[in-house]
Amino acid sequence: MSTREQGAASPIVETRDDLVAWFAVGEKPKSQWRIGTEHEKFVFKTGSLAPVPYDGPSGIKALMEELIQRYGWLPIVESGNVIALKRPQGEKGGTISLEPGGQFELSGEPLETLHETAAETEQHLREVIDVGEDLAIGFLGVGFSPKWRLDEVPTMPKQRYQVMKRYMPQVGSRGLDMMFRTATVQVNLDFASEADMVKKLRVTLALQPIATALFASSPFTEGKPNGFQSMRSEVWRDTDKRRTGMLPFVFQDGMSYERYADYALDVPMYFVYRDGNYIDVAGASFRDFMAGKLKGLEGIRATVDDWSDHLTTLFPEVRMKRFLEMRGADGGRWQSITALPAFWTGLLYDEAALEMAWQLVKDWTDEEREALRQEVPKSGLQTKFRTINVGELSRETLRIARLGLKNRRRINAKNQDETIYLAPLDVIAGNDTTAADHLIMRFSGPWGGNIDHIFEEFAF
Repeated sequence: MSTREQGAASPIVETRDDLVAWFAVGEKPKSQWRIGTEHEKFVFKTGSLAPVPYDGPSGIKALMEELIQRYGWLPIVESGNVIALKRPQGEKGGTISLEPGGQFELSGEPLETLHETAAETEQHLREVIDVGEDLAIGFLGVGFSPKWRLDEVPTMPKQRYQVMKRYMPQVGSRGLDMMFRTATVQVNLDFASEADMVKKLRVTLALQPIATALFASSPFTEGKPNGFQSMRSEVWRDTDKRRTGMLPFVFQDGMSYERYADYALDVPMYFVYRDGNYIDVAGASFRDFMAGKLKGLEGIRATVDDWSDHLTTLFPEVRMKRFLEMRGADGGRWQSITALPAFWTGLLYDEAALEMAWQLVKDWTDEEREALRQEVPKSGLQTKFRTINVGELSRETLRIARLGLKNRRRINAKNQDETIYLAPLDVIAGNDTTAADHLIMRFSGPWGGNIDHIFEEFAF
């Protein structure tokens, strides 16, 4: 989740038009389109396999301090605690941040090619594994904590998480699981215009369940099979229905920046950030905030930065900010991290591929899209859709993505184009066997029902 740093005050939001205009600033010509990849990992003690607390000689704080010392990262501090890391000005590498339960996230730089994404991922993993080995810390790439109970997971010292931790149980049954026991890979991609945004948002929302099936890797809860391919995705179904889901309004006539702004205004707030502190206003209206009528903060009016903050608290399957953020995939191992941006870049960044993807999904109904969202967490590639299943849909979608990547013609030093990063997905779709299927087979076979083996075989 986003990490806020205090800076100069941004302009007051004067009218709703200011909110709408905020999105349009994200428009970029195709030559400036970039790929931003975010990936989270569970952090565990290699001896006991327990989650890693923030404090202590081998804690999350110690991990970040060692990254500062060895690799020149700079700290981002909140209330005296290091809660994130950034690169020195002018250096690439993205930002490292903490999810609520200590999940370790790299929010990568906006990069031009998937070859750069792969190099960035490799560099990050090399650094954290180097430090982790000395601290007896390991990193696990799956979508849901396979062993730990909710009450075993520590809370990281970020103020916004305290607000969310209090509020989540009021609006859904699985919000705390989402915060503390899930991990994901996400990709952020650009749009050229409002019309381009609408087309891309429609395609990505419709196909998000396909990505969820392909990347499913969370079939265990508290040491036992849970009956799902993606427990992470299932958890999102009852986290907070007002700020999650498939956004059926996106497919209606007249979809625009304005329509998304209206949706965002209807989602209750979490907090207001002022003077380095997060003020709990969970459940309040951003409209009241714009009018200076927020209870307890009367006379204080919303700024452009407040709007940006509010948008980070919306969690639909695809989120719009000044780019589109695809949010449907479980966390995974190294190849999965680059496969996700390869999947979506191939579909969205070539005009022919985007049109083919749109033709594939344009006649799907709201009911069909929602049925996919409901069934895929459990059934994965075997989910039925019309006369076929999601496995067949995934193979067609990958064919389109491959075409899009070929058309981009981004070649590395070995004369390979970006289609090489689809290889793990080709295996999954070709065999109709996900990482979740593989894990279940290992659990019931060589592991002898002992979940601890996942920390050996699926660790980075």
